[in-house]
Amino acid sequence: MLVRPVTIDEGRRLQRISRTVKDPVKLRRVIVVLMSAQGQTVKDIISLMQVGEDCVRDVIHAFNERGFDALDSKWSGGCPKTISDEVREHICLIARTSPPLTGRSLRSPPGA
Repeated sequence: MLVRPVTIDEGRRLQRISRTVKDPVKLRRVIVVLMSAQGQTVKDIISLMQVGEDCVRDVIHAFNERGFDALDSKWSGGCPKTISDEVREHICLIARTSPPLTGRSLRSPPGA
């Protein structure tokens, strides 16, 4: 199985990405696509990249279907929300409120 034919411009773009990308996952995906575009077999890519066969096949299939979008990680940006937007707004309102001017600081012990 090989990646779809890559145009000269796409090849240049892949090479440029491989030189500048900071994300190791994206770099690995770009290298897999480049190797496949150069005619390397899945078996060769597996042995050179030290990744699983499923990983290589998934990257090739994804690139064939979605193009360059398939190179980006699917990071979800952290844990799912555990509080509602209404509660979040209330917390933000409290956080933006100035403390009462009673002569005490937040570090003062109670009763001081």
